[in-house]
Amino acid sequence: MTVAVIDYGAGNLRSAAKALAFAARTTGEDVIVTADPHAIARADRVVLPGVGAFAECKRGLEAVPGVVAAMSEAVIVKGRPFLGICVGMQLMATVGVEYGEHPGLDWIKGRVVKLTPNDPTLKIPQMGWNDLNLRRPDHPIFAGLKSGAHGYFVHSYHYLLDRAEDLLADVDYGGPVAAAIGRDNLVGLQFHPEKSQAVGLALLGNFLRWKP
Repeated sequence: MTVAVIDYGAGNLRSAAKALAFAARTTGEDVIVTADPHAIARADRVVLPGVGAFAECKRGLEAVPGVVAAMSEAVIVKGRPFLGICVGMQLMATVGVEYGEHPGLDWIKGRVVKLTPNDPTLKIPQMGWNDLNLRRPDHPIFAGLKSGAHGYFVHSYHYLLDRAEDLLADVDYGGPVAAAIGRDNLVGLQFHPEKSQAVGLALLGNFLRWKP
C-alpha cells in the first residue's frame, strides 16, 4: 500500500511526509514523496500538503506536468482516500480570493477568503493552538478523539463551505472557522497535524486506516 505525498515545492512537505511515515509504522503503508504522475495515479492514498498563498501553491501544483490530472484520476475517478493539509485543504475549494480570484480544484464546493475575526484583539494570522469542535465526531478521521483536542494553526485565510454537511470540525477564532472538511473519500485539515503532537499523529493514523 502506497501513500503519495505530492511534491510541488510546498514548504511543509518533508515534515508532513515524516509525520506520515511515523504514523505508518503501525499501519504498514509505504510513504513516498513524489511528483511522478504515474506513481500518483497508482497510489492507494494521496496527501497534498501546503503552506503560503493559495495562488502560489496552485501555480506550483500546475507547474508540475501531469500532477493535477494524476491526482484527479486517483482521487476523483478511482476514489482513493485524499488528505489536504493547510493550503492543501484550501486548494480543494472552488475559488480562492487571496491576491485576486484564483480557481481551485473544485472538489468540495466553497470559497477561501480572508480571516476576519469579530474580536479586533485577535491577530492575523491565527497562529498557535486552538480547540477543535467536532461537528462530525463519528467520522473515522476522528477515531479516539473528542471535541477539545488541540490542533496547531497558522493561516490568514479560511474555507467558507457551500454545504454545511461538508464541515467535519471547526474552531472559534472570533467566530467559527472551518478546521476539518470532507465528503466521500476526501478530507482536509486547516491545521497542521505534523505540528499537532499526539492529536496530529492520531489523525494521520486514522487517515491511513480509513476505508471510505
